[in-house]
Amino acid sequence: MKKYLWIGIASFLTGFLVAGFILLSPDKPTSSPVESKPGMALNNHLLAAQKLPSAPEVALSQDFVRVIEKVGPAVVKVMTERVERIPGFSFDEDWPFRDFWDRFFGTPSRPRQREREYRSPVEGSGFFISPDGYILTNNHIVENSVNVRISTIEGKEYQAKIIGRDPATDLALLKVEGKNFPYAVLGDSSSIKVGEWVLAIGNPLGMEHTVTAGIISAKGRQLGVGANLPTYQDYIQTDAAINRGNSGGPLINLKGEVIGINSNILTSSGGNIGIGFAIPSDLAKKVVAQLKEKGRVVRGRLGIRGRDITESMKKQLNLTVSKGVIISQVEPDSPAEKAGLKKYDVIVEINGQPVENWKDLRFKVAELQPGDLVTIKIIRDGKEMTVKARVDELEPVETARDKETMDKDVGLTLTAITPALARRYGLSTTEGLLITEVRQFSPADQAGLQPGDIILEVNRMKVTQVKEFQDILKKTESGDELILLIRRESDGEKIDFIVTLRVP
Repeated sequence: MKKYLWIGIASFLTGFLVAGFILLSPDKPTSSPVESKPGMALNNHLLAAQKLPSAPEVALSQDFVRVIEKVGPAVVKVMTERVERIPGFSFDEDWPFRDFWDRFFGTPSRPRQREREYRSPVEGSGFFISPDGYILTNNHIVENSVNVRISTIEGKEYQAKIIGRDPATDLALLKVEGKNFPYAVLGDSSSIKVGEWVLAIGNPLGMEHTVTAGIISAKGRQLGVGANLPTYQDYIQTDAAINRGNSGGPLINLKGEVIGINSNILTSSGGNIGIGFAIPSDLAKKVVAQLKEKGRVVRGRLGIRGRDITESMKKQLNLTVSKGVIISQVEPDSPAEKAGLKKYDVIVEINGQPVENWKDLRFKVAELQPGDLVTIKIIRDGKEMTVKARVDELEPVETARDKETMDKDVGLTLTAITPALARRYGLSTTEGLLITEVRQFSPADQAGLQPGDIILEVNRMKVTQVKEFQDILKKTESGDELILLIRRESDGEKIDFIVTLRVP
């Protein structure tokens, strides 16, 4: 019996050792193969894998981060104080103090136009374009402003000076004192493609340095005319979220280059619906160069109005071309009239460059400078011919009037005289500041100045831009006087005289 007992114990121990060896072997699978069925753990692993970002998504995210780190510090918040003057009440014939005025002051009391001044804060965006403090933004942000400040991503505030504005493109150039500012580079907007990723940085609805992403939805968009829209429109359309406050901020490609300046949104609610518009950087480069040099943009003028070629017009005029501009009007005494251009002529080339349509021709002519001689290829009555024209200056777009300066209003509304303006009003003088309005009972009115007078000099210095007058006025203490050299033209005669103007 004992013999069998020991045999059993030995067999048990042998089996236990063999089983332990098999279980602890490194070549043995740790689990038995199980057939995969729907809804089992294997599917959970697959779902978890699907939630992880793909390699392209990770790369795109890294690109976004890199671009924002590069360009973000150059973006600033632009804060302005806008001034609006609204006519108020006037004294009429039943003014109760009329007799008192006449008796004690000895002069008939005139109807007095009062103006109420309203000031409102305006905020937008902008960005440094050079390390020495030049900032690009929208004209509609700083228009009619008396105080412009900017705030950087670091929270530093600077007083900004308006170097120049161009309402025709809705661009403005500012300058702050300082150096080594982080800046963004204006890229090549002509190479952009629809579907390309872009980022917008700005201060929408007061939310500073907000970044939004989207794609380029379309190129060469136009929004029509009116509603204070710019004259020259060649917008980049994007679905990157753009709201109020984004205006003036950069639209950036994944190279970290600014390819557009955010300017408008299309909305029925006042908020973003995925349709925003930016001014191309190529256009901005040309505007910035002139604003730096001249404080304004000088454009060429041919003196025509035209329309695109349509299929019906093509049949009516027996045209074999589909691209070009049909002249609908030639302005009298214009470069076009002098060159012999006529109504129904079809312009197909200018300086050897093909003309696509009316918008294209307007841009090409605007880029010319007064005095440039241009070669124009036209089709007249089915025959090609070439004419030459010497362009003159396009009169600047009339906008809300410039105000002289805060708290130093002498009662004048001024505009710079250009050759085009001189032609319009029959002036022999082509330089200086034209007085377009004198407010009653203002220092200017008391000094005897009149609409139509021309300011040639201020404190014995020539002035050709309103901004120059403003700068002199800012430096003049209240109570001091300005010496103005005035020219008054009447019936072909010119009279120059000196006027002193007391600053209130």
